[in-house]
Amino acid sequence: MSSSDFFAARLAHETDPSDVYAAQKAGEAIVLVDVRGVDAWQQGRITGAIHMPYREIAERAPREIAADATVVVYCWSPGCNAGVKGALEFAKLGYAVKEMIGGYEYWAREGQPTENDEGPLPRVFDPLVMVVRG
Repeated sequence: MSSSDFFAARLAHETDPSDVYAAQKAGEAIVLVDVRGVDAWQQGRITGAIHMPYREIAERAPREIAADATVVVYCWSPGCNAGVKGALEFAKLGYAVKEMIGGYEYWAREGQPTENDEGPLPRVFDPLVMVVRG
C-alpha cells in the first residue's frame, strides 16, 4: 500500500471534532453517537449526540438509526478505543461510519457545544489544540 493510499483510507474512516462541528453547522445529515458508558454520558456529552454504548449497538442500532444514515462515533479521547469498537459494530451492520478522532476530550478542548443532564456546559477554548484570538 502506498503512503497516499494509506492516508486516503484513514480519511475515509476518520474525522475530527472541527470537521464534525463544521458538518453540523452546514446542516449535513450525520448521526453523532456517543459510545461511552452511562456515567460518562451523564458527566458531559456533545450537544446533539445520541447515547448508544458500543456493547449495545448490534441490538439497538437497527431499531433506532436508519440503515442509510451516516454515523460518526466518539468516545473519551485519543487514549480510548471504544470509538473504534463502536465504529466496528456499525460497520458490521453495514452503516457508513467514521470515528471522530480525539473524542469528547478534543471536542470540548476546541470549545464546541457540550451539555450534561442539567443543560449546556461552559465553552472553553484551549490554545494548545486550536488558535484562540481575543
